[in-house]
Amino acid sequence: MQTFFSEDHRYHFPQAELSGGQFVTPYERPSRVEFVLSRLKERGLGDIVAPPGADLKPARRILDEGFLRFLETAWDEWKAAGMKGEVIAAGMPTRRQRHDRIPRNIDGKVEYYCHASETAITQGTWRAALSSLASAQAAQRAVAGGARAAFGLCRPPGHHATSDQYGGYCFLNNAAVAAEMFRLDGAARVAVLDIDFHHGNGTQDIFWRRGDVLFASIHGDPLDSYPYFAGFADETGEGEGEGCTLNVPLPPGTGYGPWSAALDDLIARIRDFGAEALVVSLGVDAYKDDPISFFRLDSPDFTDAGRRIGRMGLPTVFLMEGGYAIEQVGVNTVNVLEGFLDA
Repeated sequence: MQTFFSEDHRYHFPQAELSGGQFVTPYERPSRVEFVLSRLKERGLGDIVAPPGADLKPARRILDEGFLRFLETAWDEWKAAGMKGEVIAAGMPTRRQRHDRIPRNIDGKVEYYCHASETAITQGTWRAALSSLASAQAAQRAVAGGARAAFGLCRPPGHHATSDQYGGYCFLNNAAVAAEMFRLDGAARVAVLDIDFHHGNGTQDIFWRRGDVLFASIHGDPLDSYPYFAGFADETGEGEGEGCTLNVPLPPGTGYGPWSAALDDLIARIRDFGAEALVVSLGVDAYKDDPISFFRLDSPDFTDAGRRIGRMGLPTVFLMEGGYAIEQVGVNTVNVLEGFLDA
């Protein structure tokens, strides 16, 4: 299995994240990738290839043009306004406030386009986000070209980014763009399976009214975990997308038994949907020792999960999302990929 990865991810390294009322080193940091790369090489899983540059044309089909311009120019506007630190939202539009006007002031723009203030923008964020998208796109092209599977080692991750907002460490929704590319390549139906502990609210948002892309997610109950306001079981899509959003929220302390039962149910639903290609949002923060999650999966469980996904027999793109138990993130990620190949 080829892995696509860009060193440009290093250009995004915020120095602070607001967590528990204080600024801490971000959980989503460059060293996460080093542990995954090391494990890939140790296990000899396949070639590691630098992708060509990102192609924004398919992204523009599903992402807001103003949002893309904002991400590209936010740092320069922030500094031109005399701001001293990193770009961090001080607030967001709330209930009964106007959402139909975009502020001229950069501080207001940041609040408009952000949905989670733990996520900072730095001088290199746009470059890193483009490189992450490029890795996802290269993995999709490999699979569309005939490979059984490919892995996009994407950083920053993407599944919390909506069509017009960033947050949850995510800026461009890699999984959504990859799914859209499969559609453009002729797949009549595509599934996105999100196994990250945190609900992929951005991917859900993008395909909410689409009947050609199935979004299926297992995640921590949003009553108890980020993103809190999306991912409930009664969220099933609207219009042509009714029934094409599947959410399985699970409570604190969930172990592999109920988690794998939920996975099997979603796999059956993906088969019934008739998906011709699969994009997996590969977060491994369901791990028992992850610092910002509350499931109880152990490392061997990820191998079995990969095996179950592999038995679907679909052309599959894996894209890196979360996983913050740094010393195990490589083992758990590669376990999923090896389990898939074993199938």
